[in-house]
Amino acid sequence: MRTVRIHAFGGPEVLRAEETPVPSPGPGQVLIAVEAVGVGFAQTQMRRDAFPAPMWRPSFPIVLGGDVVGTVAALGAGVTGLGEGDRVGAFTLHGAYAEYVAVDADTVLPVPAGMDAATATALPGSGPIAMGVLATAALRPGESVLVHAAAGGIGHLAVQAARAAGAGRIIATAGSAAKLDFVRELGADVLVDYSRDDWPDRVREATGGQGVDIVLDSVGGEGLRTGIGLLAPFGRLVFYGSSAGGRALPAVSPMELIGMRSLTCFALGQWRTSRRRTYLDHHDTLVRHLTDGTVRHAVHAALPLEEAAKAHETVESRAHTGRVVLLTGRTG
Repeated sequence: MRTVRIHAFGGPEVLRAEETPVPSPGPGQVLIAVEAVGVGFAQTQMRRDAFPAPMWRPSFPIVLGGDVVGTVAALGAGVTGLGEGDRVGAFTLHGAYAEYVAVDADTVLPVPAGMDAATATALPGSGPIAMGVLATAALRPGESVLVHAAAGGIGHLAVQAARAAGAGRIIATAGSAAKLDFVRELGADVLVDYSRDDWPDRVREATGGQGVDIVLDSVGGEGLRTGIGLLAPFGRLVFYGSSAGGRALPAVSPMELIGMRSLTCFALGQWRTSRRRTYLDHHDTLVRHLTDGTVRHAVHAALPLEEAAKAHETVESRAHTGRVVLLTGRTG
């Protein structure tokens, strides 16, 4: 099968298309014949050995992970409730950049037969994250929400999910005029260019100096502390990524939270297992929203699997709006 692997950490050029054997599903696993793979900033961090999550420590050669959509090609021992030919999606940390991938059956979700593969890559990871961070923040109708990196693969879904959940004022940050125009079309009320040094002042102005109820932060860095300072009393910041780079985060003193503010973190794996029922309900809601147009999964570029390096270059340029997707040429 066609596979894209890396044999050393480095730039996009380390991604190499190769022929490898088709894997066999182990006990409790399913083999997916891949149609599409969603590419996110986290995969570029994995490629550079800058991914902050401690559970990701693979050995070479590495096949990167991602949001996979395809059909079940084979079942491992003990798998029930799934059958060959079922259209499914799954998020995996390993093995996604290939024509076939074996994943744990309990990570698999159904994908509607009529949904195109690129759109469906929102279902395994980016969509559940967007909805999960809002649930973790306990968004109440009418509350204000600040979404960082709002034009990205997860951020643009979070803007729309917040609107669908009844948020009040949605403040979106992005780094260019084109990106800000993009998130305006998706329902953001206030647009803030975070490449400007005065971006926190723009957020304060948008809230009349009161602060925001919720901050969704996938960027990290010093902006994390700035975000805490922008919270209203009883405000909540949910941290779920570190695209600013590096595994270290700024130290946050409890005194910075003493104004009735809270900081929590979100991880999809823990959410999927510890809040399983909510996770599955979110999946059903997301399918409905994508089907009826409440949420639009914007695909910036859909490239052949062999062009994984170009996909990574596009993501790392930070010029894209929405999602970058790799296609194997297979259709469901």
